[in-house]
Amino acid sequence: MSEHVFEPDQEYAGLGKVEIAPEVIEVIAGIAASEVDGLAQMRGNFAAGVAERFGKKHHGKGVKVDLRDDGVVIDLYCLVQFGASIPNVAKKVQENVRQALWNMTGLETSEVNVHIVGIQFETGKPEQDAVEQR
Repeated sequence: MSEHVFEPDQEYAGLGKVEIAPEVIEVIAGIAASEVDGLAQMRGNFAAGVAERFGKKHHGKGVKVDLRDDGVVIDLYCLVQFGASIPNVAKKVQENVRQALWNMTGLETSEVNVHIVGIQFETGKPEQDAVEQR
């Protein structure tokens, strides 16, 4: 199995092969996670932040995909809205991502890890950024 492409088990092997790039899995997971109530936003890297400032939406922001022999491992880095139940939001994110990947690709996830990296208040500024500005 290549590090850059995942080949799901084929039911119709005689028709050819289907390869799914990790970037596709990132986008599916990012969109599925963002649909959960209580999730404020995903935490991306510097490059994703710069791209979004220029108007380009990066749907895989805050998602890391690791293709292993035993399955797909997904790490999500999220900010939760203030007042939302973190365990409930995290569980819903895990379920939504797992279900979306199964429905769209037929891939089983061995792990969906949710990392809560901050809290979003009503002002629109993440708690992490507000502390840095003091």
